[in-house]
Formats: sequence, structure tokens, C-alpha cells
Amino acid sequence: MLLSISTFAQQANQDTLKSLELAPVTVTVTGTRNIYKIDSSTTVSKLPLKDLENPQVYNTISKIVLKDQVITNLNNALKNATGITRLWESTGRGGDGAEFYSMRGFAVQPTMTNGMPNISNGTTDPVNIENIEVIKGPSGTLYGGSLIAYGGLINIVTKKPYETFGGEVGYVAGSYGLNRYTADINIPLSKNVFARVNAAYHYENSFQDAGFNKAFVIAPSFKIVANDKLTFLINTEFKNSEGANAPMIFLNRYAPLSFHSLDLFEKSYKISYTSNSLTMKNPSFNIQTQALYKLSNNWTSQTVLSRSNTKTNGYYHYLWDASNGDEFTRYISKRNGETNTTDIQQNFIGNFNMGKMKNKLLIGLDYLNSQITNNSTGWVADGIVSLVNQTDSGSLTTQGVDNLLINSAEGNSIVETKIMSAYVSDVINFTPKISVMLSLRVDNFSGKPLWATDEIKSQTTLSPKLGLVYQPILNQLSLFANYMNGFTNLAPAEVSDINGNNPTLKIFEPEQANQYEFGAKANLYKDKISLTASYYNILVSNKTMTDPTNVNNIIQGGEVESKGFELSVVTNPIKGLNIITGFSHNDNKVTKDAADGGYLGLRTEESGPANLFNFWTTYRVQNEKLKGLSFGFGANYASEFNTLNRSTTGSFTLPSYTIFNALIGYSANNFSLNLKLDNIGNTKYYTGWSTVTPQRLRAISLGMSYKF
Repeated sequence: MLLSISTFAQQANQDTLKSLELAPVTVTVTGTRNIYKIDSSTTVSKLPLKDLENPQVYNTISKIVLKDQVITNLNNALKNATGITRLWESTGRGGDGAEFYSMRGFAVQPTMTNGMPNISNGTTDPVNIENIEVIKGPSGTLYGGSLIAYGGLINIVTKKPYETFGGEVGYVAGSYGLNRYTADINIPLSKNVFARVNAAYHYENSFQDAGFNKAFVIAPSFKIVANDKLTFLINTEFKNSEGANAPMIFLNRYAPLSFHSLDLFEKSYKISYTSNSLTMKNPSFNIQTQALYKLSNNWTSQTVLSRSNTKTNGYYHYLWDASNGDEFTRYISKRNGETNTTDIQQNFIGNFNMGKMKNKLLIGLDYLNSQITNNSTGWVADGIVSLVNQTDSGSLTTQGVDNLLINSAEGNSIVETKIMSAYVSDVINFTPKISVMLSLRVDNFSGKPLWATDEIKSQTTLSPKLGLVYQPILNQLSLFANYMNGFTNLAPAEVSDINGNNPTLKIFEPEQANQYEFGAKANLYKDKISLTASYYNILVSNKTMTDPTNVNNIIQGGEVESKGFELSVVTNPIKGLNIITGFSHNDNKVTKDAADGGYLGLRTEESGPANLFNFWTTYRVQNEKLKGLSFGFGANYASEFNTLNRSTTGSFTLPSYTIFNALIGYSANNFSLNLKLDNIGNTKYYTGWSTVTPQRLRAISLGMSYKF
């Protein structure tokens, strides 16, 4: 069976690709190749580097993995990456309505597509995904500080046009009313113009008594070869989605916990406390255009324009702990907002020699404009929920909620930020075995950080990155070390003296995250075993705290340390057997806090479980009589963690869990059939971030596809 893997290499003409040291790749799956491994990336470092040459750690999840596992959502896809787990499901609310994950002890959302900003208030559909790059560590030097986290970032690499006719159609049916139709069609429009369209319709109910998600996605993309030096790429995605989500169950952050057992939540595991009439709509649109121009044999120009628009329109509600041991108050609002981002990048990529030293040089300019508008109602109380008695006194109809909200208004507001940046990164090969990466970013921020009411007129930040790679066995084993930086611009705040007099506006310096890391990467036994192992230490400084001598003042100086170990393995040990597995341990705590701040010495609530393990294996039967038959098995483990963890309130622990999944598949004559069983043991488990959220129970799905 032939599988065409579209990489960045397929996006430009051959001469341009040659200058980037990439070429189109066709993979034949014969059972002897490490098919889950992708050896290089052009977006992780914005330079064409193989994994062994890159001093930064990242995991790549290929479209082959997505197909083998009958993946229908981003969360299940990311379970194949080491050290990442979901904290919050998508809320759909404006500004930050996408899913939240935890990586290396810090919360992160999927905000990048093809290395460019792509904001969504909803979920990410996998239909247009070529592969997913989970990039580890604070990456402010190349990606800035406004859209990524100190633990890393999630970058979606989309499918791109190729130069022959082909495609695939598919259908997935499953538990909880799952119906999913997909299409992927590539058409050469002329000798130099190629088009590809990916589309999906998805409908699925919740495992609880109410709740659903439906979406339609269409993603046309084009490749235009203007001449032998200039190529244009146009990638678009339109998504129209609507869903009814169970309300978040928040523990009270400001009062001592009134319960310490999960029994309260076990009783109402399958109760949603919502209705299918309280829906949220999140339409979105993204377009990215690239112009790749070959300046010379050694230099390429990349000009990129990226625009995204995402909207929020509907009901968002949550349950707030009343601190009486049982009851939760529902607060509800009708959200109406919009987020627009525009990003323009100009990159020059060079590949040249200085004496005997080889250089891969990136010089880039970046302008990012983000505007968030809000025209929502205010928040009103809508009844009391008792988890013990499983009762709800609130209104769960649109008419009832609208009557509650009729005189409520949050007011109209606009938050706009502008960021202008310049960066340079040079990978110097002193010898074929020794290379150094030297990178620096200058970032100028102006505007209002999210939820701020006052502006920052101008704030300039430097962000360096250093990396060292030594390959004792060339192209098989590399030892690496890195120093990486990340930063966040903080919202201004009004402060006063201890008596509440003389109020002034206080501007804060950006938070800073500095990581050092060292480890090893290996491709052994003719690439049958690909391994990455590393130890990292991230120190976040300049966090804001309440002044211990003046409750009306805010000072900087808080610190969080997050350190740990990660091991990732992708292997093809015997013919037909492919394995992805990984283990991570994270030690995270607040090392400096204000007196009575409530966090000192404690693990942060966004850090998630300290230990995570992921495993997936697929075996394609090699016996000629059973050719086409395959089996898959996987597991995900997470240790217990404190979703609420403050000395002022106490700690609430969510238990550890292990989830098992299995698959049986058959393919022949371009047809494929895959039967997947998720959560075999029907295990009840929870995630959270000062919240308690039940996760989906056992589900079965049948995926069918035809390739032409």
C-alpha cells in the first residue's frame, strides 16, 4: 500500500526545495520501515533540520498514526505524544475557548498552524492534519510570547497539494451517535497549478444525558508554480461548529474545601446538568499564503501572510462550589465575541559555508496584530445543583435563560495588541559531528494583554536561545544541550498605598522563563529504533504577588520551578510491528511567593499529573494468507494530581488512571476497515484545573475508507 506523505517539501518547486535541503517523499509501507517516525521538520526551528541535528526536543504524530487509531479529535491524537495531557475541554468562550493541555508543568492551547498563529475558540478537527508537532520548552525566541506557553507549543502541519490526481473518502460510525464523513481530493488544475480539498462532517453526542457536538469543515489549498524560482502556497480552512457542553464544575478557590472525596462526583458521573438547547456556536476561518522565492543557490525568501477569525455565539455556564459539602451554583451568560489575528512574516533562509564551517541561517521579521471584541451579557445565577440528590433548580431552556439575562450586560469592549519582532538563528557546523545554534529575538509589545483594562504603550524584550549538538556516531546518535527563553507581557494594574489612597497605574516587566536541558537522540539499527531522552529545568521568574507589607500593592518576584525527565521511543523492532511509547516525570512547585500567598512549596494546579505514560503498537500480519490484517493495542497512564492545591483552601486530589484501547483492521485493494475500542475497561476518570471533569466512558468506532 502506498502512502504519500506531504511535507513542506511538497510545497515549493524543486529548485527552491533543493536550497532548503528537502525533497518530496513517497513512503511504501512494507512492514520493514519505522512508519510512525518523521525524521525532520522545517517549522520547529524554522530551518530545515533533521531531528538529530536539532538541540530542541519535539514529538511528531503522523497522519499514519491518526488513520491507524481512527482518530476523530485532537485530544486522542495528542495521547501519542510524551508528557502532554488535557486539563480543560473546549468551552467555546471568547479569547481562550479552545482546549487547554499541560506540558512540562504549564498550560498550553493549540494556537499554531504551519508555524503561524491560528486562534480558535472551539475544537480542532483532524481532517486536514498532515502531522502534529508537540514542541517542548519555552520557545519565545522563534515564536514570541503571546500565543505559546513556557512548557512548549502545539503546531498543526496541514495537508498540502501534490502533483498527481488522488484522494480518499471515509466514514466513521460509533458510540454516542458518532457519524463522521471525510473526503480528501487532490486535483492538478494545470501544469503549474494544483488544488487539494479536505472536508469533514462530524456529529457526536456526549456520554452523559445531554450534550453534543456537530461541525462541518472544508479546507481548500492551492500550490501555484509561477516559474522556476517562485512558488505560491495558499492554505484555507472554514469551520462551522455548534455544541452543547456540560458546565465546568469549579471548586471554590477562595474558601476551605468542604469535601475531600470523589464520591460526590461519582454519583452524577453521567449527568450533564445542561440541555441540548443551550448551545454554543464557534465558526472560524483561517487563511495562510506563502511566497517562496529562490534568491540564489544558497538563499530562499519566504513571505507569509496569515489571518484567522473565530467567533463565539451562545450560552456558556459553569457550576461554582457553594462550600457547603454538596451544592453548586450555576452561573450563566450568553457570550458574543470575536477574535481576529493578522500575522506577517518575512524570512530569509541561507545555506552557505564560511571557510570550513557550514551555516544554516535564518533572518526573520514578524508583525502580529490581535483584536478581541466582546459584546456579551453579564453573568447571572441560574439555580442550585445538588450532586448528592442529583437535582437542579435552574432553567435549562433558552427562553428561561434569556429571561434571566434580559437586563444583564457586560458591556462592549475591544482588546488589541500589536507585536513587532526581529529574530536571527544560525546553526553552525564546525565539523559534521559538532554544531551550535545561536538565536536571538527582539520583541516589542504594545496594547492590552487579555482581560486588561489599561494599555502598555511599548515594552521591548530580548529572548535568546542557545543549542549544542555532538554526534559521536554520525546520523545515528547525538548528544545535545540547550538554553531556551520564553516570556509573557503582563497586564497593568491599579495600586495604592496601604490606606487605599493615591491610586496609580503600575506597569510590570514581562514574566521570564529560562530552561536548560540536556539529553540524547538516537536512530539505531538502520532506523528501527528512534529514541529521545532528556532532562530539563525551567525557572519562571517575575511573577506578580501581593505586597506582604501593603495589600493594595502588587510586586514582582514570584518564581515557579518545573523540572523533569522525558523518554520517547518510536520503533519497528520486527517486520510488521510498529510502536510509539513514552514516559515523563515532572516536578513542579512554587519556589517564591508572597507571605500567606497560598502557593509556596506547592505544585501548581496547571501542571497536571506528575507522571504520564503513553503506549501504542500496531502489528501488520506478514503471513501471505492473512495479508492486510492488522492489530493495535494502546494504553495511557496518568498519576494522581491535585486539581486544587492551595494552603488557603486545601488540596483536592483526582486519582490516577490507566486507559486501555484496542483495534483490529483490514486493508485490501485501496479499501481499509478499522474497528477501534476505546477505554476497554469502561474506567471512570477525571481531569481538571481547579475543576473536576468526568471523561468519556467506553466507546467503539468503525472506520471505513477508500483510496483512489
